[in-house]
Amino acid sequence: MDACSPGEIRISRRALTVLQADLGRALPLEGCVLLLGLIDGPLWRIRRIWPCRNIWEPAAERAQRFAIDPREQLLAQPWARQRGWQVLGSAHSHPSSEPVPSAIDRRLAFAPTLMLILGRTEPVDAPDPVAAAGVVPPRGAEEPQWALAAWWLEGEAQAEGPCRRLAWRMED
Repeated sequence: MDACSPGEIRISRRALTVLQADLGRALPLEGCVLLLGLIDGPLWRIRRIWPCRNIWEPAAERAQRFAIDPREQLLAQPWARQRGWQVLGSAHSHPSSEPVPSAIDRRLAFAPTLMLILGRTEPVDAPDPVAAAGVVPPRGAEEPQWALAAWWLEGEAQAEGPCRRLAWRMED
């Protein structure tokens, strides 16, 4: 671990709630947000979630791809600085796959960077035909399980670039 990479990530309860809600609202498309907070040596504290639009083109691919609107980044940076914070990285969702950076995630990231991914604990290969037909599952039917994973993407941004999974926890 180098001097500027995080050793532990802490997410405020409020920020975690907003993160999950905002990424959930984007379903079945990938959602994306910026992570704002503080760096205290190896401890990085996420205090605020900055919701962003997914502007990936073509729009038909937004279920598997995301691009954060650059205007959001330009607005978030001075807002965070006024509070003594900074943009720590980004988060996005994987509606049909595990919370692991894809080759495109790694290639398009401005590394080194912090990336959080909310994804399925079990990947989905194809849409559920029952859900696609609009049939409501019976009570007690198993809901998809989601997991949040934190990643540090190092060095040059490339599809095969190294990434390291980070520990994270919620704090009040």
